[in-house]
Amino acid sequence: MSFVTELIKILFFPGLSFILSYTLYAEWLSRKTVAKLQNRAGPLHTGWNGILQPLADFIKLLVKEDITPAAADAKVFNMAPVFIFAIPLAATFLIPIQSITNLWGYKPVVAFEGDLIMVLFLMSLTVLAVFLAGWSSGNLFGAIGATRVALMMLAYEIPLGLVAVSPAIMAGSLSIYKIVDWQVASVNAFLANPTIPGTLLGVVMFIGFAIYTICLLAELEMRPFDMSEAETEIVHGWQVEYSGVKLGLIRSGHNVKMVLAAGLLTSLFLGGPAGPILPPIVWFVVKTSFCILILSNLSALFARYRIDQMVQGAWKYLVPIAVLQVMAVIALSGVI
Repeated sequence: MSFVTELIKILFFPGLSFILSYTLYAEWLSRKTVAKLQNRAGPLHTGWNGILQPLADFIKLLVKEDITPAAADAKVFNMAPVFIFAIPLAATFLIPIQSITNLWGYKPVVAFEGDLIMVLFLMSLTVLAVFLAGWSSGNLFGAIGATRVALMMLAYEIPLGLVAVSPAIMAGSLSIYKIVDWQVASVNAFLANPTIPGTLLGVVMFIGFAIYTICLLAELEMRPFDMSEAETEIVHGWQVEYSGVKLGLIRSGHNVKMVLAAGLLTSLFLGGPAGPILPPIVWFVVKTSFCILILSNLSALFARYRIDQMVQGAWKYLVPIAVLQVMAVIALSGVI
């Protein structure tokens, strides 16, 4: 019976079927948000208010001609999109989505001590797959885009990793669901007895939330950090030679990674799926939608930076602030 239960969790909820369905909603929400800010309608006719447009776009890509350039390294070129899709999908199984009990404990499909490090590693591994996709295409624009991906990774991965570890320091665990449980207990304790150290910790964690959000924009290659795809400079960069099924997998992989990023942001800083009255799954959707709205708004409101501006900004500002944020968390952990 336990085997059947685990299989249902993996294949249906909160596993594969739910995640893939939710990624389509996340793409629709992001596209509608950006369209509103740019005075456009966005997806409109396919399904209610265009909500089925991402699915229609994916199906359309499946029937398009799938081309492998003669100059490409065919094996790497054809396998890279599979990894771009599969790696973040596997990482979502480590994100708490639904409560394992009615009252307490927000354990994901797969959980172990150190799963936070595993999620960060898998997110970085996706970037490596993106680099190989562009580099193996045999196209100069693809190679330039791939090089920019690698350079961006050197800039944002350090502050991203630092602020991601700060909640783990306070919780005393590298397990994501234990960090969520600690946040729930801490918020309840603070509401019962507000203190100055608790207020300071809230401010410090908000700084970590802001830094992490900026780094996620770079991780997702969203404006203003879309230099690796810049269609006005390098004709869609590392994706330039992809079409058909492979391009569909790449786009789906980006959507899965956006849900993964929003889910991790929610788990580390917003209490995961925890919340009053409503079921945990509803809180997960509400909180991750809020994170996707933030990412989409920032992406629409800012123009693209140059790659040197991005790297310089990360090393001159984000890394020092992230180090100070972690130091402040360590100091407050000895007080609270």
